[in-house]
Amino acid sequence: MNTTFGKVAVLMGGASAEREISLMSGHGVLEALRSQGVDAHAFDPAERDLSELKREGFASCFITLHGRFGEDGTVQGALEMLGIAYTGSGVMASAIAIDKVMTKRLWRADGLPTPGWLQVDSAAATERAFTELGCPMIVKPAREGSTIGLTKVGARQQCEAAYALAAQHDTEVLCEQFIAGDEVTISVLGSGDSARALPLIRIVAADGNYDYQNKYFTDTTQYLVPANLPPGEEAHIQDLVLKAYRSLGCRGWARADVMIDATTRQPYLLEINTAPGMTGHSLVPMSAKAAGISYPALCLMVLGHAALDHATVQGKGQA
Repeated sequence: MNTTFGKVAVLMGGASAEREISLMSGHGVLEALRSQGVDAHAFDPAERDLSELKREGFASCFITLHGRFGEDGTVQGALEMLGIAYTGSGVMASAIAIDKVMTKRLWRADGLPTPGWLQVDSAAATERAFTELGCPMIVKPAREGSTIGLTKVGARQQCEAAYALAAQHDTEVLCEQFIAGDEVTISVLGSGDSARALPLIRIVAADGNYDYQNKYFTDTTQYLVPANLPPGEEAHIQDLVLKAYRSLGCRGWARADVMIDATTRQPYLLEINTAPGMTGHSLVPMSAKAAGISYPALCLMVLGHAALDHATVQGKGQA
């Protein structure tokens, strides 16, 4: 038995639109931790009260909850109150990163490149955004992941349906300039100055449509590692993502999505995920493998960064 980490809860499932993916991630992490002798247990916050974590003596939590109620600072805040260390970013960084509008505002303030955007509250406003941002345009919920509720709008008459779909998932809807070019994703491990970016993955989806189905349930999407980008480009993007990670105050681990303009080769930051997927199709394990890090070793590394935002009377603090 590996006693380094004590009793560990793998938080999975939850109440978000990404529950199915969260369960897949959680079971993968649970099996990996147990294979390394960790005393790990599944814990679904949709079925059990978080206060049971304290009563049952859990020392830390590995968060594999995706989307709202798991990746947005709410669970992180509850664990802060319970004094139980957890993986990934703290309360504020999690809350900012789940909100694509707030994320873009901070990145823009720090001089980091991100596609132009407008926040809208109606179909009419979406049409006005289409005029301003150009064709095609991306319409999506501001606080969802896994491309849930996302539409690529190629004509004005699509704006009403695109807004309605996004608004089903969130009261805040984001219209974003579409960047045509290479889609890449970059994983980050660690915190502060010691954070490091893993090898880039270039994503080539069927018909250029990297949607929910192609992300998790088909084998037609190509993931290219190495990404075979022009000389110097990968290092430049890794540096950019580390700046974006630190700009939001992220810690532990995360994964950022970037589009590279096909004409100018300018990279644009899209979003950052502070509780990335750990399924068989997920990209952080794939990138880690390219860096020589096995899935179980990756899980131990992430768990090793479990922390609290603030020190508590038990003496626990940020790693």
